[in-house]
Amino acid sequence: MIGECGAASSGRGPKCGDERLGRQLPVRHPEGRASTILQMRLRVLTYNIHKAIGTDGRFAPERIVALLRRYSPDVALLQEVDHEAPRSRMMDLATHLARAVAYDHHAIGLNVTLKKGWYGNATLSRFPIGRQRNINLTVGRFKSRGAQHTCLHIPHPSGELTVEVFNVHLSLLARLRRVQIHRLLETKDIMGLEPRQPCIVAGDMNDWRGLLMRQFRAAGFACATNRTGGHVRAIRTFPSTAPAAGLDKVFYRGALRPVWAARSRLRLARLASDHLPLFVDFELE
Repeated sequence: MIGECGAASSGRGPKCGDERLGRQLPVRHPEGRASTILQMRLRVLTYNIHKAIGTDGRFAPERIVALLRRYSPDVALLQEVDHEAPRSRMMDLATHLARAVAYDHHAIGLNVTLKKGWYGNATLSRFPIGRQRNINLTVGRFKSRGAQHTCLHIPHPSGELTVEVFNVHLSLLARLRRVQIHRLLETKDIMGLEPRQPCIVAGDMNDWRGLLMRQFRAAGFACATNRTGGHVRAIRTFPSTAPAAGLDKVFYRGALRPVWAARSRLRLARLASDHLPLFVDFELE
């Protein structure tokens, strides 16, 4: 189910923040007999935070903190996260956000070098992060881009579960995006995974027309943030003040089932960045 989350709920899915995600849920058969299978619900949020500089031009990381607290994702995939840059007061923004929202685990992949400082993608997690790697997706002399790969270790009564997560920020140019996704899908990080291994690729795809769908489908991925009906429409997240395009997307494959996806409708979100935060609730078997 897909909706929007803000001051009012659509009634078609769980209200934002009304249950703690990442917990075991018993599965019941139609006749009411409890199954021995335990499912977990996992909330994944992707958000281009625009260096925590809002649409009013003000650097205000406290607004990003407030939104992360409001939607309480188990995993937050953030793009355009500054590290020791003057425009963000020389802060290590990833560490600052992780501590402010009480995420015990985080990783940062720095892709772009500034005159002073860097910026890139950051993954904040309530679960331990095992291996991590920043995959270089830069094409030629064009702007540096990357995909941050983290392996999340999730405790479960039947044994530890792992979820492979890729946090990406792609080029503004369509031809470069196609090359970048081809390169990512051909890495050992994805090619080496079993088909049933839970895997998520999410972030700012900069894909206005959905041209990457064919590449993802060929690799066995589905999109959790597309509305379906007469035709496919992505949930619109950009620009935040009047969303016209679904640049931010969440793709998945393996033992995952999306049950709810939404963008923020809060006034604070329209102000905090030029993108809106987008989240998906998955059931993980």
